[in-house]
Amino acid sequence: MPAKSRIASSLLLAVVCASLGACAVVPGDKAYGLRDQQSSIKLPVRQSEAAEPAPENVSIKPITAELIIEQMKLAAAERPTATSTNMNGRAPKGSVMPPAPDYKVAPGDVLTIIVWDHPELTTPAGQYRAADQAGTVVNEDGTIYYPYVGTLQVTGKTTRQIRDMLVRSLAKYIEKVQLDVRVAAFRSQRVYVVGEVTKPGLLPITDVPMTVLEAVNQAGGFGPEADHSRVLLTRKGTTYRVDIQAMYENGATEQNALLETGDILNVQDRSFNKIFVLGAVQKPGSLVMTKKRSTLAEALADSGYIAQEQANPKWIYVMRGGSDTPELFHLDGSSPDAMLLADRFTLKPRDIVYVDAADVVRWNRVITNVLPTAQTLNQTSAARYPLFGGRQP
Repeated sequence: MPAKSRIASSLLLAVVCASLGACAVVPGDKAYGLRDQQSSIKLPVRQSEAAEPAPENVSIKPITAELIIEQMKLAAAERPTATSTNMNGRAPKGSVMPPAPDYKVAPGDVLTIIVWDHPELTTPAGQYRAADQAGTVVNEDGTIYYPYVGTLQVTGKTTRQIRDMLVRSLAKYIEKVQLDVRVAAFRSQRVYVVGEVTKPGLLPITDVPMTVLEAVNQAGGFGPEADHSRVLLTRKGTTYRVDIQAMYENGATEQNALLETGDILNVQDRSFNKIFVLGAVQKPGSLVMTKKRSTLAEALADSGYIAQEQANPKWIYVMRGGSDTPELFHLDGSSPDAMLLADRFTLKPRDIVYVDAADVVRWNRVITNVLPTAQTLNQTSAARYPLFGGRQP
């Protein structure tokens, strides 16, 4: 072999080796490393709640009928039940919802005090004024002033208690006092509803107890991008998660907590409920789950299914890393009836679905990168230079 041919061959071999090495760093191009039934890299795993996260190779679980049955049983066991609860803990199963507490008056509220047969006490400012204008406003110090009674402390008391206090005081001046107390305007207590609702803003707490579901309805209901299962309730510096979707579907009425003044209700959007479909599919990208309902078959179908000319359907992976212990699953989709398993395999938010490429596709990618360089080297080796008498220098 002439020297120039040997040089060209050596250069071609070097380029091929460099190209093969370069392909190794392409994201997702070494998925065949997962075929050892465990993750090819170490993942942070926490064995228990008290343990510190440690790197570990996670085992890959095959998606089989046994695995799906096990997950169905686990989901049924974790499904919320219709028990009463509060923000401090869960009541025993089978208990009934406690009665709502009576409304307690606070500074800023307007009271209407009606004394029958004594209009001069009931509407001293005239009968043509609205109740909230003619009523008695609770002062900042929590007191009201009423004729023949004087200053009365009413903060933290119900209308029934205020009525009893007024009856005892007016009994000295009026025989057989008939008196009623109502709240004409609720101005002291409010909750804040923000996020994915139609009309975010302030909502007053009235004598009708306000629950989470009632607050959302008064705010115009959920917006189109709302996540029904992720409503955050912040109370006194602590944030709780409320799952209204579980209330609708599973009767988990304990999620419908009573609201207190100062509570902040934040309806989250669906952006957290994404799944990612990558690899050899027609339309790789992210998909937003609808009310957290999506299966592996749906994710593949919404992505245009696998690319028939590139994918190896035998190697379909689901990677789940949202918990302390990541999980990796493998589906052999080479048989069409394997999609029945895919349709029963439920995905969770932030899952990653990856379809591996066929081995011949990887080889073709390498050849596609090497071929232009090889052709250039071949043309260079065959070139003649007249300046040097038709010989290569």
